[in-house]
Amino acid sequence: MLAIQATIHHIATTVLLASALTACGTTGGKIATGSKADSQTEIQRPPFASWLRDFKATALAAGIQQSLLDSAFVGVEPREKVIKADKRQAEVVEPMWVYLDKRVSDLRVSKGRQKYEELGPLIEKIGSEYGVAPSALIAIWGMETNYGGFTGNNYVIEALATLAWEGRRSEYFSGELLKALQILQNGDIDRANFIGSWAGAMGQPQFMPSSYMRTAVDYDGDGRRNIWTSEADTLASIAAYLKNAGWKAGGDAAIEVRLPQNFDVQLADGSKRTVAEWQQLGIRSTGNPLPPAAWEVTIDLPAGLRGPAFMVTRNLRAIRRYNNSTKYALAVNLIAQQIRGGMPIVHSWPVDEPGLTRDDVRRLQAKLNEIGIDAGPADGLPGSKTRFAIRQYQIQRGLSPDGFPTQNLLRLLGLKIDIPVVPEQG
Repeated sequence: MLAIQATIHHIATTVLLASALTACGTTGGKIATGSKADSQTEIQRPPFASWLRDFKATALAAGIQQSLLDSAFVGVEPREKVIKADKRQAEVVEPMWVYLDKRVSDLRVSKGRQKYEELGPLIEKIGSEYGVAPSALIAIWGMETNYGGFTGNNYVIEALATLAWEGRRSEYFSGELLKALQILQNGDIDRANFIGSWAGAMGQPQFMPSSYMRTAVDYDGDGRRNIWTSEADTLASIAAYLKNAGWKAGGDAAIEVRLPQNFDVQLADGSKRTVAEWQQLGIRSTGNPLPPAAWEVTIDLPAGLRGPAFMVTRNLRAIRRYNNSTKYALAVNLIAQQIRGGMPIVHSWPVDEPGLTRDDVRRLQAKLNEIGIDAGPADGLPGSKTRFAIRQYQIQRGLSPDGFPTQNLLRLLGLKIDIPVVPEQG
């Protein structure tokens, strides 16, 4: 990510598994880590004091008061833990089912139900005013900070200054740092309580400063957009974000479905039809309500034909605007459904299928390009173009064209498998 982006809110510590739901990427709420090669590239940077002097001059020209600059940067210095977090690269991509098993937990669901009971009238009112499902608001709140239980332990100014000085994404983080100073100058939060994630994501909804400036809401009417301690402001701010991201009232983001035996797998992952048209083709829900019959939706297979199938609505894209990860969006959706008493996933995942490293996917893309099947840039991110290329290859080999990259596919292409490395946590 190169400049201030309107949709970045959250930190990515993992890269998407080859997911047939959607391309993973960096245009939405997540801040994605760089590749292994990127992390090894030494960036030439000036001394921190020199960089800070130049930044303060820019901030003064942008209207930040000298007294605020003096107080905000007292004791601020580059933090190695922030730089390490920015460069961290998970060597093994966490499979969808592992990710969901960790996050769609009984504890998180039960705590979400408890919050719904405690704040029912408030959440229903916010949901009604913004046209967003109340259970989705609670689920995002739970995913981001465990319902406000942990919002980070880094001084936001120091974290953003470290990343702006580091240089890998200096323009973006310098812009976020300037917005953070504006938040302090506006009096929305004081210095002592201005804490967040290593990347500067703030408060219970984990907004980046630019997102806070654009989207945060003073719902309780106390004159402050307080996403740090106000549950009303937090939930309304999440609702405002989802509304702006295109949330459509009346249906979930994704609903698990059963496919008919004769289902044409090439219709999955991108072919839009109305719910009624999919039903005419034999698609049925496994238990949760389908969206309205006139909605245009897709059928997606996040783990190929061996895993569950989902009917996906525009609301999944809205959640991905909050955090540009299909895993994240599906987890939020499943938590929201279960908070309401909905069915968990019925179909089993292919748990015997190991995950691919990002380098595995990169070599897969390069090999497909080499043999004349356009897989797009060899970036290690299995987006829609890569999945389409995999389908073409699978058809050539007489395989079911589900577009799902596997270790067996690498072997068929004559490629070796990366030795798995347990990803660093944190």
